[in-house]
Amino acid sequence: MPRNAEVIRQWTILREVEQARGVGLTIDQLAPLCGVTTRTIRRDLQALEEAGFPLFDDRSHEDGRTRWKLNGQALRGLAAGLTVSELCALYFSRTLVEALAAMPFRDDVESAFEKLGAVLTPHMRQFLDQLPRVIATKPDPMRRRPEGDSRKQQQITARALEATLHMRQAQVTYYSRSSDRTKSYLLAYVPEYQEVRTFAIERVQDISLLEERFTPIEDLPDTAFPHSLGVHSGPPERVEIEFEPAVVDYLRAHEWHPSQKIEESQDGRVLMTLHVCLDRALEGWILSFGPFALVRAPEALARSIADQFEEARAKYV
Repeated sequence: MPRNAEVIRQWTILREVEQARGVGLTIDQLAPLCGVTTRTIRRDLQALEEAGFPLFDDRSHEDGRTRWKLNGQALRGLAAGLTVSELCALYFSRTLVEALAAMPFRDDVESAFEKLGAVLTPHMRQFLDQLPRVIATKPDPMRRRPEGDSRKQQQITARALEATLHMRQAQVTYYSRSSDRTKSYLLAYVPEYQEVRTFAIERVQDISLLEERFTPIEDLPDTAFPHSLGVHSGPPERVEIEFEPAVVDYLRAHEWHPSQKIEESQDGRVLMTLHVCLDRALEGWILSFGPFALVRAPEALARSIADQFEEARAKYV
């Protein structure tokens, strides 16, 4: 079973035990909740204890059954009254919060998370750092401010995150339509197509969680859509584009993709090399430079750009 599935399952155990409050949960109760055997649950509980989480077994019940509980008072640094899982969730989501923080507040956000992490033991931080990033962010080279989600989108996002963290299958009602306003996306495996597909959150009409659970088939990369200038997936290819001097300053002002490399020529032109997938986002970006950009490679991309310019020219003659 993938390492990510193991860590998410242990996170689920932590949350379920804490939500049980003073009652606690037996190993027999935890096993069906996680869809594994009692032997696996015992190993997970041991791993959580070794990571420093304040779990303990309570054998004081009259029925003689051992119940596992979480000592919420063990972390004395939680002056704000956060529960253990709330504290872990905040630490877990730090990547997203840091990415959305405006530049003037970035240092303050990083400082806040350093203090938050200080409350956790080193073993706890190591455990949480293994959690797959079910939320990945991608910077916008145009530095646009993120738009706020509507209440409905917030609810849908929350359900999608719950399904991901608890490995529960979900039924999604989706309205497919092109939109430039989309800011949040859901990557989900679709059994009918036998592949992972991308869904715009704002076009998800409804999402309902099912009782059936799933096993992760692949990890989400640390960066969302790492091989695209937009929000697409695909194998990367070497792309070479020559830019005229008129747009060089604007070109240098942004990091369009982490793979970009720029070579200067004596006449003021520059050659940019990228390793990205050939998608609509790449073509739209190249077309936005008009006559000031020339695709040198690959040949198929150059032909596609030329054809689109020709179609546009034909509308004016």
